[in-house]
Amino acid sequence: MSSLTNWVQSEAMENRKESARRIAYRFRQNPLSLVGLGIIGGLVFVAIFAPYIARHPQDAGYMGEPAVDFANRFAEPSLAHPFGTDQAGRDILSRVIFGTRYSLALGLFVLTFAIGIGVPVGLVAGYVGGFVGQALMRLTDVFLSVPPLVLALAVAVPLQPSLRNAMIAIAVVWWPWYARLVYGEVVSVREEQFVEASRGIGASRLRIIFREILPNVMAPITVKFSLDMGYAILIGAGLGFLGLGAQPPTPEWGTMIAEGRAYLPAQWWYSTFPGLAIFLAVLGFNLLGDGLRDVLDVEVD
Repeated sequence: MSSLTNWVQSEAMENRKESARRIAYRFRQNPLSLVGLGIIGGLVFVAIFAPYIARHPQDAGYMGEPAVDFANRFAEPSLAHPFGTDQAGRDILSRVIFGTRYSLALGLFVLTFAIGIGVPVGLVAGYVGGFVGQALMRLTDVFLSVPPLVLALAVAVPLQPSLRNAMIAIAVVWWPWYARLVYGEVVSVREEQFVEASRGIGASRLRIIFREILPNVMAPITVKFSLDMGYAILIGAGLGFLGLGAQPPTPEWGTMIAEGRAYLPAQWWYSTFPGLAIFLAVLGFNLLGDGLRDVLDVEVD
């Protein structure tokens, strides 16, 4: 029995390695995926090395409160300040650079929480089925019946406005999408031959779920994660714009747009450049997600 188990495991491992090699080759042949990956790689690089890239890190509150220079108030874009300055004379480029940290952190927190809750719920509901599965899916459907932004607003409004509470509000409403996705994938593979073979050799439920089923549902999870990062950043910026997320003088993109709208159209650069940063981030994750969807050949709503 042990030799049969080892053979099944070795065959599965070889199949996964071969599949990974094919995916890597197809990914390299997809130019849009590479563009998206390049954009995201650039954003991650900027977020990590923001103190060294930003020309005026003190204007973004690095190592203290953001600096104030009213003598340089609303300077137009120039070589000294490529994105101009704001109402307090702070360099907008430096603030946009540091804003990358806040937006990526928000997206990662939200999706890590969503995957941490939604994936186990979907796995249990799909594999166990019966009353437990139906109860978990009905709870999921209750959350899915309300648009994410509306539900996030409902959670965020009673809380004190802050970036942390915005993260919590978005994370609370995001996990059902992963639960529903994983549930559908598990139902489609739980009767496959490789799962039946594992049952036949006496594998436990947990072993089957985590060693056989979970690796086979990782492709749609990966695609959805990439697509959702852009959406989470957009909703986080939306909460910041509405005053329910990060508060001034935090250099968060949505908050900066909200501050800058009071000075439109004269000081157009104040809102324009944070908006372009949001556009670039969402574009990068969407391009990567669309490319991965084509490469992995999966359907994700």
